[in-house]
Amino acid sequence: MAKKPIAWIVDSTAYIPKELQENPDFFSIPLNIHFGEDQYIDGIDLTAEELYTKIRNADQFPKTSQPSAGEFGEKYKIIAEDYEEAFAVHLSSKMSGTLDSSMGGAEIAGFPITFVDSLQLSYGITGLLQHGMEMHKNGATVAEIKVELDQMVGSCNTYILMGNLEQLYKGGRMSAAQFYLGSLLKVKPIVHINASGELEPIAKVRSEKRAMQYLIDKVIEAHKNGIHKIYLMQGNVIEQANQLKKLIQEQVPGMEVEIGEMSSVLAVHAGEGTLAVLWYEK
Repeated sequence: MAKKPIAWIVDSTAYIPKELQENPDFFSIPLNIHFGEDQYIDGIDLTAEELYTKIRNADQFPKTSQPSAGEFGEKYKIIAEDYEEAFAVHLSSKMSGTLDSSMGGAEIAGFPITFVDSLQLSYGITGLLQHGMEMHKNGATVAEIKVELDQMVGSCNTYILMGNLEQLYKGGRMSAAQFYLGSLLKVKPIVHINASGELEPIAKVRSEKRAMQYLIDKVIEAHKNGIHKIYLMQGNVIEQANQLKKLIQEQVPGMEVEIGEMSSVLAVHAGEGTLAVLWYEK
C-alpha cells in the first residue's frame, strides 16, 4: 500500500482543537509528568483536572520531562510505516529540550522530518502547524512551508496571567517572601513570551479585575492592528475564562474568542487559575 505524503506532528504542550483531533494525519507526542517515582503520560494517564487534584493533595510537587530521543524514535518508526515524511512544530527550545529529543528521534528512526522551533507554547505552536497544513493543502512544498513558518516565528503575542501563587511557590518558581507578599497584597503576576522564546515578567497587577483588564487592553490594541480572532487558554477556570471572553467582546465588538484548555504539562508550570490570551500578528 502506498504511503501517505506527510504527517503533521506537535508535542502535547500544543493546544489541540477538535479539527486537529479528528485529522488522521495529525499526531501529538505526549510529554511526561512525575510525582516522585510515579510517571504519568500527559493527557493519557492524567487529565488536567486530575493533575490539579493531585497537586493539591501531594506532598511532593510534580516535575515534567520530554520523551527521550529513543522514545521519540520508536514513535517515529511507527509513523514512518505509513508516511513518506513529517513536519513537526515543537514548544520553545528555550523552555524545554523537547525539540532536541525529537530531532534525535527522527535520526534514530531514519525518518525525514522537517522541524520548526515555535519559540512558543499552546496555540503559539498550533497556529504555526495549522498554517503549514493549509499551505500544503494549497500546493506549497515542504521547503516553502518551512521558510514561511520560520518567518512567522516570533510574531505570536502571548500574555499569561499566572494562576495559583501557592502552586508557583511549591514548584520553586517563587520565593517564600514573594509568595507571602503576593498573597498579602493580592498581586497577580503577568508574563509574556518574548521574541527569543523565553518567559518574561511584564507586570504585577493588584486584584484579579485589574489583571483581567490588563489582558483586555492588550486585545484592544491587537484589534486596532487588524486582529479579529484571539485564543484564550485557561487552567481549570472555565467560568473565569467565559467571563473574560464576555468582557473582551463587550469592549471589542466583533472579536472572535476561542477558549481552550491548557495541557497538563503547562498546568504544572503555570498554576491552576492561569489565563492566557494569544494571537499571531498579520
